[in-house]
Amino acid sequence: MSKRMTVGIMLAGIAAGLPAAAMAADFYKGKTITFLVGYNPGGGYDLYSRTFAAHLGANIPGNPKVTVQNMPGGGSIRAANYLYNVAAKDGTVIGMIDQSISLKQVLDPSSLKGDVRKFNWVGRISSNQSILYAWHTARVKTIKDAFKNELIIAAPGASSRMLTKAMKNMLGIKFKVITGYRGTRNARLALEKGEVHATTQPWTALKANQPTWVKEKKVNVLMQANTNGHPDLKGVPLVTDLGRNDEEKKILSLIAGGADVGRSVVAPPGLPADRVATLRSAFDKTMKDKAYLATMKKVGLDLAPQTGQTLQKSMKVAVESIPPALAATARKLAEFKPRKKKKKK
Repeated sequence: MSKRMTVGIMLAGIAAGLPAAAMAADFYKGKTITFLVGYNPGGGYDLYSRTFAAHLGANIPGNPKVTVQNMPGGGSIRAANYLYNVAAKDGTVIGMIDQSISLKQVLDPSSLKGDVRKFNWVGRISSNQSILYAWHTARVKTIKDAFKNELIIAAPGASSRMLTKAMKNMLGIKFKVITGYRGTRNARLALEKGEVHATTQPWTALKANQPTWVKEKKVNVLMQANTNGHPDLKGVPLVTDLGRNDEEKKILSLIAGGADVGRSVVAPPGLPADRVATLRSAFDKTMKDKAYLATMKKVGLDLAPQTGQTLQKSMKVAVESIPPALAATARKLAEFKPRKKKKKK
């Protein structure tokens, strides 16, 4: 190959890369990205979202502003439906929705007005090491105690509702699941006031939001509501440890499997391919951003990034790999009831 041809190919490659970045900068300059959070302020979703959003703009060409907007409702179904059907499909609206959204689609298909496989998944910040914990004055000190004594649980999130209800119905554990509390902050207040005995939350979010509770042992961690244990919680049983046979372990693993999705960033379907690439590239850069990493360390949040491309494939598998019989059993245990179709006028 001649020297002239080699130089020409190099210049062509450089030229091909410049327009994409320049076009992205031209589009985003002076704009504001709205980051929707499917839950109320004060919980793990909100904390992860706000920490990430504060650093995202600096890693997008054009350096747009990023503002966080909470849109709670239906275990983040309201936000998911908005992102899918209403939000601008140009990369100016992204967000974070419940980690179990794919399971929700399979078990309760009428709730999600869309398809999780068609969302543009931007990337995962961290898997979710969620826990079930009880106030220190509760009679239940370990998960074994809940087979003898009633445990009133505030379950504001879709994941916690599905899992605790399934455990109650399948294992005979004495859970009384209260779903009326809006967001983790309200659930924690109810716990402190004695209205409930327990609630669920990511372990790192609990340490970040309520460090004195952990330090002063005001709460007892009863169970890890995921399939992979946290290094801090050796000796605390995983939810799958409670299964008495292979079928029960499969069901518990299925419902708790959203922990692998954890705190992930999602964009609406139908975005131009170059805009999706820009958002994913900015996400990857943020995961390596020294300022962001320092903030995460200071706040005390775990980081376990996963690319948008990998997450996109995972969503396809999550929806398509669940055997119908297993889905039917999980649907019954989690107390999903078919919605009645509205009569046409």
